[in-house]
Amino acid sequence: MAKDEQNGNKGMSNYAKFTGIAFQMIAIIGVFTYAGYRLDESAQHTTKWLTAALSLLGVLLSIYIVIKSLKD
Repeated sequence: MAKDEQNGNKGMSNYAKFTGIAFQMIAIIGVFTYAGYRLDESAQHTTKWLTAALSLLGVLLSIYIVIKSLKD
């Protein structure tokens, strides 16, 4: 295989890896936010503290996972 083709394949591999990480972040944050929303709705809270707290937890968890996967 030519060196240019190997670099092209590596570029596509990195693209797929980072795209997957982005979708994973969206999914984690979305699931945590939805869980907080449902908990707030079932408890009939007027202030959506659980939604805010679980959203923040989802963001922190997704950042941790990104950092961990970029080290590999």
